[in-house]
Amino acid sequence: MTQKIVVIGANAAGIEAASAARKKDRTAEITLITKEKVAGYSRCGLPFVISGAISHFKDLIVYPPAYFQMLKLNLRTQTTALSINTVEKKVTIQTFDGITETILYDSLVIATGATPFMPPIKGREKQGILCLRSMEDGEKIDEHIRAGAKSAIVMGAGLIGLELGVALIERGLQVTVIEKMSQILPQIFDADMAKLVQEHLEQKGMKILLNRTVEEIVGDDKVSAIKACGEKFTADMFINAFGVRANTKIAVDSGIPLGETQSIKTDAHMETEVKNIYAVGDCAETIHFITHKPVCPQLGTIAVRQGKVAGTNAGKVNSQFTCILASTITRLFDIEAGATGISETTAIKNQIEVVTGTINSKTKADYYPSAKPIKVKLIVEKKTEHIIGAQIVGGEEVTQRINALSFAIQKQMTIKELAKSDTAYAPPMSETWEPMVLAAETVIMKLR
Repeated sequence: MTQKIVVIGANAAGIEAASAARKKDRTAEITLITKEKVAGYSRCGLPFVISGAISHFKDLIVYPPAYFQMLKLNLRTQTTALSINTVEKKVTIQTFDGITETILYDSLVIATGATPFMPPIKGREKQGILCLRSMEDGEKIDEHIRAGAKSAIVMGAGLIGLELGVALIERGLQVTVIEKMSQILPQIFDADMAKLVQEHLEQKGMKILLNRTVEEIVGDDKVSAIKACGEKFTADMFINAFGVRANTKIAVDSGIPLGETQSIKTDAHMETEVKNIYAVGDCAETIHFITHKPVCPQLGTIAVRQGKVAGTNAGKVNSQFTCILASTITRLFDIEAGATGISETTAIKNQIEVVTGTINSKTKADYYPSAKPIKVKLIVEKKTEHIIGAQIVGGEEVTQRINALSFAIQKQMTIKELAKSDTAYAPPMSETWEPMVLAAETVIMKLR
């Protein structure tokens, strides 16, 4: 009998799930459902279209219609999944023109993603607050810029807020970022490393206000200003970058349990507590490699890995998802910043005693004309001497160092083993002493 597989969501995690299922089952009927007009594009690339680095939003489409045709995937765009009947194994959907249908499934993958979060701020219902989550969101922001916007307030100093802030400055706008925490990128970096990034952004003209809680959105029907800690701020554009929350409504309404993070609870197969229903991507919970606690990292790299596992299992071939480190990388103007594992702050919260080591170095031989500064911070568990986290800020070559340290953490390398690593050297490409090794030696000195 032909197997029926339904995937709710048609971006990174959902498409990867459908593709993996097709590779394992050549005859299955596979249907993807998405509310959006366009499927299979890169959300991560949106700020770079706004900045002008990428010419058009359509350039972000990774999976064109021909891809779905080639794999015989039934893609339903501008279609909303209304409910899941887990007993009768059917999904009720509504098309763009209001027609309601039901689709039967043998296996179901929920890849509903996440939506921008707006805190319970006075005036939050007012029109005109923009966000950046979908292609349509990006087009709205671009339209405001083309219409003559000269200034913007970004509420939130996480990755998306800062990447969008950089993009707006590159388009000629004056940008103010307002953050309630005492540092930028609080989910990724410790304060000492975040400060380096902040100083660079401020040098490039970004105004960053920390320890400021947005209290009110001011205006008649439409936003005209915001109030933060009693101070009023006006601008031509107001951006909600408070973060995102997992889209779990359809799961909750269907009796599919959530986990500690309020995202959908899954096991090692990405299966929920309802048999043959899987959850992947920004709506799904998983386990952190270091803390062994549930997390919902909401990263594209993790979404596609989860999608592949769920799709493989939906195709009736056993596959398991390993724990995550939530490795992250970004570029902001002229610097790269990345992290893997846990921060010193997170370690303390989890009662893990750590020793840290930080080193300032260069990306090439110091005498080489284009050598750029780089700073490496390592976080090491004192008891085992295992590396459990790393943060790097530098002018170049951050990504592959973060990747290398991710490998080291996953293989449970000790700091002494890292210090003895055999690394490569050539004046135009690296220093004689690899900065990661130098940072390791600073930790060893403290351990002694």
